[in-house]
Amino acid sequence: MALEQMSPVPILLMVRELGSGGIERDVTKLARGLDRSRFTPFVATYRPTGIRSEELIRAGIPILPLQVSSFKSPRFIATAVQLGRFIRRQRIKIVHAFDSTAILGVPLARLLRVPAILTSTLGHRALLDDRTRQQFRITDHLADAIVVNCNAMRNHLIDDFSIDAERIRLCYNGVDTKEFYPSEPARADLPGITAEDVVIGTVCVLRPEKGLEVLQEAFAKARRSFPHVKLLIVGSGPQLDVMNRNSKRLGIDDASVMLPTVRDVGPVVRAMDIFVSSSHSEAFSNSILEAMASGCCVIASRVGGTPELVTDGQTGALFNVGDVDQLAHRLVELIQDSSLRKALGTKAAEFAADKLNIDIALRRSMEIYDDLLRRKTLLRQPLVSSNEKSFDWNYR
Repeated sequence: MALEQMSPVPILLMVRELGSGGIERDVTKLARGLDRSRFTPFVATYRPTGIRSEELIRAGIPILPLQVSSFKSPRFIATAVQLGRFIRRQRIKIVHAFDSTAILGVPLARLLRVPAILTSTLGHRALLDDRTRQQFRITDHLADAIVVNCNAMRNHLIDDFSIDAERIRLCYNGVDTKEFYPSEPARADLPGITAEDVVIGTVCVLRPEKGLEVLQEAFAKARRSFPHVKLLIVGSGPQLDVMNRNSKRLGIDDASVMLPTVRDVGPVVRAMDIFVSSSHSEAFSNSILEAMASGCCVIASRVGGTPELVTDGQTGALFNVGDVDQLAHRLVELIQDSSLRKALGTKAAEFAADKLNIDIALRRSMEIYDDLLRRKTLLRQPLVSSNEKSFDWNYR
């Protein structure tokens, strides 16, 4: 019997929290977008509140709150029992852990003989502490497959963690083009920004690896000859105080607008003429992809999977990680040349809509799930095949 003729497959997606980060957004888009005739999604999380939880609740997706996030917690055993009972009661057939929730979910799913067990690596593991990296070596061994969102992360797992390439599944992120699309910017609701301003901006969680001091320093260099240039930074996080001090030190306080995390990102991104990602570490950035889909001209650091997303001189511009002068030069070039800005933004929007829309990502995710279930529960075939197609632009 084909999978599509069976009852919907219960799937448990696991994520640490449901806030504003990229992984939380990925999980929410996947849970909401899965074909309900084929899959019944559930979400388990350590922190069940946040902007993504409201989206899941509105979509009718049950959320299982887990009361522990550490093996050292006295509640660990009770939480493992709670999760085990949930998996059995709902007859979960797929467990997919997107982050360190794998440390709890994967061994338990293996013990309960869940048919298909997956993890995701959506960022460089150098950002993790030593203990978590060592724990991931255990879950890497126990999972049936590891999903990555770019070839850079695939190579990272192969080169640095000796993962068999045939156990890695590639699924690029997808953007919702109903939410992110080109249009004339509406800036009436943005304080300190006028229609005449050239707006350079970014959207991210304010963490050290985002390299926001590089953006601020490059902006300070670039704006000297351009009085109508503004820097718009949207996000919340631990670096906020550092960034405010940087603005004063660099003399750009009067040209900087800082907004906390917003629920509706699309209009804010469309208000930007140039979107900058200055990250020191990146996989396949949702923020860059959303900016491209919105028709922004993107400048991004050449790191991780970003060169797979941004083609220098065609769908945006790249600069070397941490190179303030090179970024400042790119900014000056694009501030001066509005035609080039628009041309790069137009090509970026076309590329995102054609090659990286959410429907493509959802189909690929469901294809991965179907394949693992088929191999394990129907045909009794090995988990991977040596002639399995690689996933690339031509494959789509």
